[in-house]
Amino acid sequence: MQIATILKAKGTDVFTTSPDTKIIELCQLLRDKRVGAVVVIGDDGAIAGIISERDIIHGLAGRGAAVLERRVAELMTVKVVTCTAESTVTDVMNEMTSRRIRHLPVLADDGTLAGMISIGDVVHNRLMELQSETDMLRTYITSG
Repeated sequence: MQIATILKAKGTDVFTTSPDTKIIELCQLLRDKRVGAVVVIGDDGAIAGIISERDIIHGLAGRGAAVLERRVAELMTVKVVTCTAESTVTDVMNEMTSRRIRHLPVLADDGTLAGMISIGDVVHNRLMELQSETDMLRTYITSG
């Protein structure tokens, strides 16, 4: 199964921010949108990084509450791991597990942002697949 299938079900909305956004404002965005990460878009419109709740926690633990007044650029992850709509769910699961990341921006063929996949999306998809297989097996067993 491909990531495009998950995006069809969940939608392609991606919340973004700029590198100059204050961390406290980012925290409010994460809370208001009920998401765990946002993509950071530079002045040129390209992906400049990604910042997650985990990045903020690390910043707080290392620098204290003063980090809330810092800019996103100081805490964001710059080497962003991405996938495409054609990537398989299995490949994305393996990538997330091996790199210990929970969010992957999905890129379109032209390199623009096409969506965001979270580990929760991947797990939900896998649970739905397992449930479907279980239902088919039950039907097969009871009809035979």
